[in-house]
Order: sequence, then C-alpha cells, then structure tokens
Amino acid sequence: MGIEAIRSDALPPPVGPFSPAVRSGDFIFFSGQVGVDPATGKLVDGGVEAEARQLFRNLATLLEAAGKSFGDVVRAGVFLTDITDFAEVNAVYAGEFEPPFPARTTVAVAALPLGARIEIELLVGE
Repeated sequence: MGIEAIRSDALPPPVGPFSPAVRSGDFIFFSGQVGVDPATGKLVDGGVEAEARQLFRNLATLLEAAGKSFGDVVRAGVFLTDITDFAEVNAVYAGEFEPPFPARTTVAVAALPLGARIEIELLVGE
C-alpha cells in the first residue's frame, strides 16, 4: 500500500518534516491544522474563535486538494490549550459539519505549535 502526499499551494508549507495530509489505502489522514493566515504564515489574531474559523478555512482548502469535503470526514481530533474554550470552539465546529457528524475526541493540551489555542486533525474515508 503506497502513501501519497496531499498539499495545496494556497497554504503555507508545513513548519516541520510532515505532510499536510496523506492518502493511504481507503483513508486520508490530515495533519493537525492551526489558525495560520496563508498570506502571512502567522497565527491569526482575535482569540480562539478567529483561530478556529481560519483553521477550518485551511482544512477546507486541503480537503478540496484531496477532492473531498467536510461531509467525507469520519473522525476529528480537537486539541485545546484551554478546555474552557470548548463551547466557543464547538459553536464554530458545529457550523462546519452536518449529520451524521464525524466521531470526535477533544482534549486539553499544555501547548500547541506557534502558540495556537486550537488544533484540529481529520480522518477522511475514500
């Protein structure tokens, strides 16, 4: 089974040795995205809601590069540096998905890349 990297020229390159997404077999694994503005390569200002909205735009761009949409997502992993941000993030998240919703895990972590307050990774079925 081979691995095919998926990327988009509309997004900045990864900040480390990883692919934004990879297709393997019947699945596409999306690396965690944070709320980076593609034009500047910097985290957006405005708090966790602004970061969440930007990271969903980034995920939509990557999904499109893979020929997929949020309707194809089977699992999401959400990482927050402050679990009290859950309700605010959940409101943004709910606006991106329709039933049946993907399976999801949300966890609080000590820190995220670039000082982000939220990161989301996805698993998409073919």
